[in-house]
Amino acid sequence: MFLHSEFSSFVALAPAALMLLSGAAANTTREPAVLWKRFAILSGLALAFAVTSLAFFLLASAIGTGTGQAPLPGLLINTPGLWFAALVQLLGTVIGSFSSRYLQGEPGQGRYMAKLSGVLAAVQILLLADNWFVLIMAWAWAGTSLQHLLCFYPERPFALLAAHKKRIADRAADLLLLAAAAAALLATGHASISGLLQQISTQKLGPALEVCAIALVLGVILRTSLLPAHGWLIQVMEAPTPVSALLHAGVVNLGGFVLIRFAPLLDASDASRWLLIVSGLATAVLSGFVMLTRISIKVQLAWSTVAQMGFMVLECGLGLYQLALLHLMGHSLYKANAFLSASGTVRQTRLRRMQGLACSRPASLLAAPVLSLATILLVQSLAQNEAWPWWWTGVLALAWAPLFWLPTSAGGSRPPAWLLLMSGVCMTALLTAAALLWHQLPLGVSNEPDALAGLVALGGIALMYLGLVTLQAKPALLGTWRRWSYAGFYIDERYTRMALKCWPTRWTSKAPATIPAIP
Repeated sequence: MFLHSEFSSFVALAPAALMLLSGAAANTTREPAVLWKRFAILSGLALAFAVTSLAFFLLASAIGTGTGQAPLPGLLINTPGLWFAALVQLLGTVIGSFSSRYLQGEPGQGRYMAKLSGVLAAVQILLLADNWFVLIMAWAWAGTSLQHLLCFYPERPFALLAAHKKRIADRAADLLLLAAAAAALLATGHASISGLLQQISTQKLGPALEVCAIALVLGVILRTSLLPAHGWLIQVMEAPTPVSALLHAGVVNLGGFVLIRFAPLLDASDASRWLLIVSGLATAVLSGFVMLTRISIKVQLAWSTVAQMGFMVLECGLGLYQLALLHLMGHSLYKANAFLSASGTVRQTRLRRMQGLACSRPASLLAAPVLSLATILLVQSLAQNEAWPWWWTGVLALAWAPLFWLPTSAGGSRPPAWLLLMSGVCMTALLTAAALLWHQLPLGVSNEPDALAGLVALGGIALMYLGLVTLQAKPALLGTWRRWSYAGFYIDERYTRMALKCWPTRWTSKAPATIPAIP
């Protein structure tokens, strides 16, 4: 009965409350060092409460009691929400500690800390939301707080342009989500998300809920920066590095969480699932091509996020929500580490290029999918588990094939080929085992993926792999197409012109009144 008590609800709500307190405290006129110390204490306590809440929930699930408590009206404790809450709070604590050193001596640190706390508080509320309007308001709050962080350096024009483009995408997404909420309210008579999902399990979708599912998917596509609304995510490199880490590792992943939360609704709507498949596959394929042609490491990381978000949306469209949740959590940890250690990543990448380790042997490019597929099948046979259909096994084999690429350099610093191959085998085996274990996570979804959709996904990923192999082995053969790929196929340029026509703004910094004479 202890797990049923008000204490478990208090623990679940504590991270949001502590981050609200941190944001209020950051507006005081104390020294930045004192404010950052206070943030560290409150954020650490919030992390402890988030982990404790997850532990309570897992224990209650294991003994078959206490799941799905409602701490307050409009909120509900749920499995993916608690996992993601612990992860986001961990990232927020680490990013806050990094920011206290990164921004040392900068003006406006209190304002930065208040908005960072606001983002974390909003995300914690969104993860517990069981009401359409609570979810929409929390998501809008997170986006507005992040907007101020993106414009921390207001004299940088590209930061202002990126923030404005994000504002346009966010407001359009808000309208779509409000349309989805209105359609759900019309169909069910209430704004409860859990009530909607329970009703879907007992009856078919009507026209109103079909509209609800499609509007929800379109809103998530805009919020998750899929093509064509992806350009702002590439241009936020002008923001402070910890802001990029927060955005790429946490905030942009919220779209995936919302899709997982509404899994029963999406499974019942073929139109919304195909919209996810087409949008996610197109984004993953095109972004994968662009990423390989870019030189800047941070820009490569940004394009990598766009590609990974497309791949995650594709997973949700195929009904593989457990795998999508694992993908989101792994991507968050990887991107946070990559951005917070960007200087080391740049140094290592330059060293690899100087040593000839950035290019791969043509033979390994062709053999990699075979080795990856063999490793996945071996792990599945040992585990006596066939969690995925054959076409999804092929998609994973192509996705993990780069782990088996061998560099062309013959320098003394290159590890032997057999060691690199064994490393690829071990990494692929661990990823497969983790995916098989995570696939057993109960999310309340029992969907059999459509074979036609799976074949479309397999064909698209195979096309992307073939293009990446060609770019690696024979870049000169692609000619003009490679230049188009480097330019992102000019999608963002067209989107930017359209956005500035629809919502004009001044996105350049103001020029000085007088130009000083050159001495």
